[in-house]
Amino acid sequence: MKVADLRAKSADELKQLLLDLRKESFNIRFQQATGQFENTARVRQVRRDIARIKTLLGNEKGASAA
Repeated sequence: MKVADLRAKSADELKQLLLDLRKESFNIRFQQATGQFENTARVRQVRRDIARIKTLLGNEKGASAA
């Protein structure tokens, strides 16, 4: 997901998307443990999307405090 797309979303939408990505990350780890997961590139993509969202949420929190 691109940063420009994420910046267009509200904080509530970002939090919901973060929750969905964390659930997906859990499911990916579970599938890897059982040997059912084949798309290993998705692990990296989900992890980076989570980091992008957390960064944006942190920036918004810092901007509102200043």
